[in-house]
Amino acid sequence: MDLLNPSERAEQYRAQLLEFMDTHVYPNESVYDQQMRESENPHATPPVLLELKAKAKEAGLWNLFHPHADWGPGLSNLEYAPLAEIMGRVTWASEVFNCNAPDTGNMEVFTLFGTDEHKERYLKPLLDGEIASAFAMTEPEVASSDATNVELSMVRDGDEYVLNGRKWFASNAVRPDCKVLIVMGKTDPTAPTHRQQSMMVVPTDAPGLTILRNLPVFGYVDRESHGELVFENVRVPSKDVLKGEGEGFAISQARLGPGRIHHCMRTIGIAERALELMCERASRRVTFGQPIADRANIQDWIAEARIDIEMVRLLTLKAAYMMDTVGNKAAATEIAAIKVAAPNIALKIIDRAIQVHGGGGVTDDFPLAMAYAHIRTLRLADGPDEVHKRAIARRELRSYRQDAAVSETVAGVSDQALVSR
Repeated sequence: MDLLNPSERAEQYRAQLLEFMDTHVYPNESVYDQQMRESENPHATPPVLLELKAKAKEAGLWNLFHPHADWGPGLSNLEYAPLAEIMGRVTWASEVFNCNAPDTGNMEVFTLFGTDEHKERYLKPLLDGEIASAFAMTEPEVASSDATNVELSMVRDGDEYVLNGRKWFASNAVRPDCKVLIVMGKTDPTAPTHRQQSMMVVPTDAPGLTILRNLPVFGYVDRESHGELVFENVRVPSKDVLKGEGEGFAISQARLGPGRIHHCMRTIGIAERALELMCERASRRVTFGQPIADRANIQDWIAEARIDIEMVRLLTLKAAYMMDTVGNKAAATEIAAIKVAAPNIALKIIDRAIQVHGGGGVTDDFPLAMAYAHIRTLRLADGPDEVHKRAIARRELRSYRQDAAVSETVAGVSDQALVSR
């Protein structure tokens, strides 16, 4: 399989997924919304989602994200990319197929670094879609865009660690079916910078752990939730340290690479949906005797949206291809680039679709306002734009700095030669 020629199995999954979305997901968008409005708990799972998950599992459209064949179909990043895009067209559809964040990243962490006990207690029910999980890294008191800043303390006490601190934006944490957290904190402040952090497995019912509140985003209370957590002398057995003490930063990088590109894949799906809605609305609405679609500026928006989507899709596919062929580390620039480009382009398209919809665009009668709020958070989630741009720029400048250093060394040698004479 190369960049522009999907494998046969990828095409087969794509056809199945498109049919499932048309038959089951799109017709139930209004049902989902209605059930959520009627729910006493805004973070509970609506019955229609449980029904759709059962149908997806029966159809074999399950754990499509998982790269390990023991747990899913074993698709490559490049094979999974168009599937994630299709799922991304409806904000909650990924969960229908057990491909929703943050569970996907946590499942990969448990697969790679979990003990047999972790896999039996948490990974298996996550893979079966029976429980939810959260990833607790971001903190309210420090700039968590620099993961080495985390302050939650993890102090060794015999065969246990005692955790104290605060986390927030732990997605899924407030859900009633969330049973486990993967928590990043500081075990040794005196160690080298990237060896100070560790990751631990903490059940949500651990004594001393308080799920303080959900954080609304742009006024929306997401069903997945964004929890603020307080750890007060939470005791964690040493066997629940993932990979070993001091490995937290390395695990975070292993987790966030695939997670970032999955977000970008889904974001392209939202952008495509917004473009479709913009075209439909522009074709049906008439102002001053003409359809809005006949206006030159609207045609510019539509053309620019198509161009931008095609460009960002190709960049995503290139990143996925490189992750498969040369590894995540070698693809770091492409992953960072798509993490910046995809949300920004999607936001521009969604914003213009809202404008074409007029007042209706900012209401919940259409999915655009919520899509905008959701995608806007992606310019911060898994690292803000500025951090990714900084990383890209530093890689670009690296060779120039090396050349400059060599030039200075050569000049220094020449000066010494002159002095010797």
